[in-house]
Amino acid sequence: MKLYFSRNLNPRVAVAVARYLDAPVELVHAAPLDPSQQEKFRPLNPNLRLPILVEGDQSLWETDAIACRLSQLMGSDFWRTGAAQPEMIRWLSWGTCDFVASCDKVHFERVTKQRYGLGPIRDDLVAEGLSAFAQAATLLDSVLSARDWLVGGAVSYADFRMASVLPFADLAGLPLSDYPHVAAWHARLWQIDAWRDPFAGLEAPELPEVPRLDAAGSKR
Repeated sequence: MKLYFSRNLNPRVAVAVARYLDAPVELVHAAPLDPSQQEKFRPLNPNLRLPILVEGDQSLWETDAIACRLSQLMGSDFWRTGAAQPEMIRWLSWGTCDFVASCDKVHFERVTKQRYGLGPIRDDLVAEGLSAFAQAATLLDSVLSARDWLVGGAVSYADFRMASVLPFADLAGLPLSDYPHVAAWHARLWQIDAWRDPFAGLEAPELPEVPRLDAAGSKR
C-alpha cells in the first residue's frame, strides 16, 4: 500500500494521519502535475492532485477519504464512528467550508502565490480572508474554551482537518494569538510528533521559500 504525497497542505494532513495511526503504508513523494508524470498518475487520480492512496489495484484520492480508510484499516476511532460520528462530520464540514477556507484564502495569497510566483498579493482578498477568519476563529475559540479536543476527550481526525493550515499560520500572518483557546489547542496538537513533523525521515524536497511577513502582513 502506497500513499503518494507532497509537502503541500492536504497531503501534509494525510501523511500526518498515516504516521499518527502507524499505518503500514509506503510514503512516496510525487509530483503528478509534472508533464513527465501525468500518464502514470492520471489513472490513479484524474485530477492529478495529491494525496493518493493506492491499495492493491484500487486508488483513493481526497484527504478526508484517505483518513477514513486508514482509520478503518487500523481499527482506530481516530475517525469517529457510532454516536460520535455526526459531531465529527459537523466539524469536518464546518471546518472545510468556514475555518479552513478562511485560513486558506489568506495562505493562498501570502504564501502559495508567492512560493510559486503566481502574482502579487491581492490585499482585498487577504482582507476578506482575515475577516472570515476572525468570525470563524471566534466561534472555534468559544468551543475550545470548554474542551481540549473537538470530539470527545481525545484527538480525532476532526482536529487534524480543522488545523490543516495552522502549521503555516505564522508564515501567512494569521493572528492566531488573538484567540488563546485556539492557540492552546494547536499547541496541544504540536506535541504530537506526527502532526508537528510528518515528513521526518522521508525523502521529500522542501517547498520553495517565501518572504516572511511582519505583524501588518507586509513582506520583510
